[in-house]
Amino acid sequence: MEALKSEEHLQSVKRELTRHEYLLTPGQVENNIYFIEEGALRLFYVSKNAEHDIRFGYTGNIITSLSSFLSGKTSEYYIQAIRKTILYQVPKKAFIQFVESDIQSLKEYSQLMEQLALQQLERELDLMTDSPLERYNRVLERSPKLFQEIPLKYIASYLRMTPETLSRLRNQ
Repeated sequence: MEALKSEEHLQSVKRELTRHEYLLTPGQVENNIYFIEEGALRLFYVSKNAEHDIRFGYTGNIITSLSSFLSGKTSEYYIQAIRKTILYQVPKKAFIQFVESDIQSLKEYSQLMEQLALQQLERELDLMTDSPLERYNRVLERSPKLFQEIPLKYIASYLRMTPETLSRLRNQ
């Protein structure tokens, strides 16, 4: 992932986002992948005036609207900085050329896609779990750093519960 910061090979652009600044909004096509050097972002959608957080990225992670990035169709999601964030923006074309440039890059891309698929399966299990306590415990076990990096109100949305319920579970 360090290669994503390579401006010469990947035409990456270092960007700084302010708190609450949007990186992507619905209706845009995602033509970039982002490596987060510092800070935190959330990927969410809005329905009936409620926000639903579905993914987070923080220092050392990559983030994109994956469905839009892969399909070339418009995104249904917002990507927003939770706090001041420094990231590297890599254009899709340069990223694909990098992935296809040698066997090692292709292997790393394959591993990344496998990780994303496994994360999605875990997320689906989270959503099917009825008990708020079980959802909380599953995510805490899988991603303890999440609770250090992301404000609880966003984690509560991700867990499909109110911030008060999450606070109560954390205090048990």
